[in-house]
Amino acid sequence: MSVKACSARRSVRWLLYVAGFAFVAGAPILAEAQSSPDGSGVPVTVTRAARQDVPSWLRGLGTVQANYAVQLRPRVDGTLTQVPVKEGQDVKQGDLLAVIDPRPYQAALDAATAKKQQDQAQLANAQADLARYASLVRQDFASRQQLDTQQAMVKQFAAAILGDDAQIEAAQLNLSFCYIVSPFDGRIGLRNVDPGNIVHSAEATPIISVTQIQPIAVTFTLPQDSLPAIMQAMEKHPLDVVVYAGDNTTELDRGALLTPDNTIDTTTGTIKLKATFRNAYRTLWPGQFVNVRLLLGIENNVVAVAAGSVQHGPNGLYVYQVGQNDTVAVQPIRVSRQEGDVYVVSSGLADGAIVVATGQSRLQNGSHVTVREAQAAPAKSGS
Repeated sequence: MSVKACSARRSVRWLLYVAGFAFVAGAPILAEAQSSPDGSGVPVTVTRAARQDVPSWLRGLGTVQANYAVQLRPRVDGTLTQVPVKEGQDVKQGDLLAVIDPRPYQAALDAATAKKQQDQAQLANAQADLARYASLVRQDFASRQQLDTQQAMVKQFAAAILGDDAQIEAAQLNLSFCYIVSPFDGRIGLRNVDPGNIVHSAEATPIISVTQIQPIAVTFTLPQDSLPAIMQAMEKHPLDVVVYAGDNTTELDRGALLTPDNTIDTTTGTIKLKATFRNAYRTLWPGQFVNVRLLLGIENNVVAVAAGSVQHGPNGLYVYQVGQNDTVAVQPIRVSRQEGDVYVVSSGLADGAIVVATGQSRLQNGSHVTVREAQAAPAKSGS
């Protein structure tokens, strides 16, 4: 064998040795690239899919309004003499709120009463004359014409008394208007007219206002597509309504749905609904904007999973399910609806399945994970 041939064989062996060393040395480098820097799995937090009762809420924006509110204006002219209530005071039905000088109207009532007494005296005299004329006619000492004239006189005075009764009722009514009372239980607003001012029945400015705070109502709107489900649920049981403050977290009060409106707003395609609340702690105030949740019902014993664990892919929704040896697999799922921070799973996950809650960005099918913090079942979406 020539020297050149021997040299060529040694060169091939050397290249094969170097290539094999490079292949063997490169394998751990690739494995290290798929794991965390310290050689452990990808750190994640996990949660369990669990069976639970999930409520079905409808959400909308609402406005608080009083069941009863009245602006008390004068119905007679006169001087406002008293406002015996304080601004912000709670009053009962029938409590005196304002007094207009009653003396002119009391005088008118006294005059009407005196006029009636005068007409009653004249009627009594006319009736006595009628009796005498009737006796004289029977004895042919008076004419029939005189009797008819006296009968007409009696009827005239009787009609005058009826007119007097009407005048007395009108005077009594005007006198009662001098005393303004609360038409219902409520809370006094700010006073607009001070005692000593002249008020008139045609004035637009109210003296004072009364608003009912307890109970109170909330009107809110929902899409018209929700109306059939609401009507079906109302036939089964009363529907609970919960109102929240502007942060949508602070619960203000709980009440019951009263009724939907009788028409749908054609401009917005929404239906207005009204709910009533006891407002025991006066957390609701007329004119206040609130977030409203209407409870249609509760779906019992369904599989639910935390919303943060559900991922959106090109083929639909999926989760990373943790299996044996702390490896994850992509698990496609189907959900029927989302309620708050949970998804109701219709297929793809079983009760108790462990899924990744956070840290999905570094995962792929078959990745090894290290559970950093285990979470419990998904949070309840409502009570």
